[in-house]
Amino acid sequence: MRREIEAVVHELRRLRREGEETIAVDEASLSALKQQVERLFPLSERKAAPPPQRVPSATRTAGRVDVPKATSDKTRTRKSSAVKATEVNIPPSPVVELASGEKAAQMKQLRKLAFGDSFCQSQVKEDKKIVVGIGNLDADIFFCGEAPGEEEEEQGEPFVGPAGQLLTKIIGAMGLKREAVYIGNIMIYRPPMPTMVGNRPPTKEEFGYCLPYLRAQVEIVRPKVIVALGKTAVDGLLGPDSTRRMGKIRSQWHEFEGIPVMPTYHPSYLLRNEKLGSQANRSKRMVWEDMLKVMERLAMPISEKQRGYFL
Repeated sequence: MRREIEAVVHELRRLRREGEETIAVDEASLSALKQQVERLFPLSERKAAPPPQRVPSATRTAGRVDVPKATSDKTRTRKSSAVKATEVNIPPSPVVELASGEKAAQMKQLRKLAFGDSFCQSQVKEDKKIVVGIGNLDADIFFCGEAPGEEEEEQGEPFVGPAGQLLTKIIGAMGLKREAVYIGNIMIYRPPMPTMVGNRPPTKEEFGYCLPYLRAQVEIVRPKVIVALGKTAVDGLLGPDSTRRMGKIRSQWHEFEGIPVMPTYHPSYLLRNEKLGSQANRSKRMVWEDMLKVMERLAMPISEKQRGYFL
């Protein structure tokens, strides 16, 4: 159970990075979590509480948990370091130069470079895989996520877990097949975890190292639009910004390497909201409105049924 609690903490930190101020938690879940904490850390074994610090703590009101804001970049760094996600020195980013020629040959060269990257391989568990993007090399749309998860590093393909299944449904709702688009990530390896459960967003140093591989994929595919799925993808494409909030920048056009970028929520965000009723429907509608803008930008046909999805 200790691992499950650690996973909850990792997820709260993840939500904080994505700009979430609050999350909905029912009283039964809060009570169960409290019981587990008390079981793992009996009152008789707990150390005396330190003097109060001038740092906001999480508060509970009417079934809602407020996730405390980081007071500064230094505070955020200290909290991240507590996870001990990576305690390695990340080397300078690799130089990725593609030979001229057919796209298929260029992608073959890129995959060889990625799989031969000694640093990336050192971050991957022995029985897991590096994950490079996949899809149509002539695609108009490049869906860009943040990093491979557990299912992705098992299969060596991006977006094959629950979030990937939802992304496939979104692509289908646009009138496309998954094979018609290109799907990749900022990272080509799953960020190491201190435990066996959960995922975490990569640090700016981690995705900074992997960016040459992303740029190379964009160079090969040359899409007309990039859809940035989640804040970490946005930070990788547009540059890190601790003040950036998805709620503020989604549905607005930006640019990466001269290509229009549409930021929107990550499918995993929609999955987390599924139990929240009307809020889940609002989240889905916001993502769908962003996809409608992508379709309009590409002059794709849009039916009245499509315009009304998730209303």
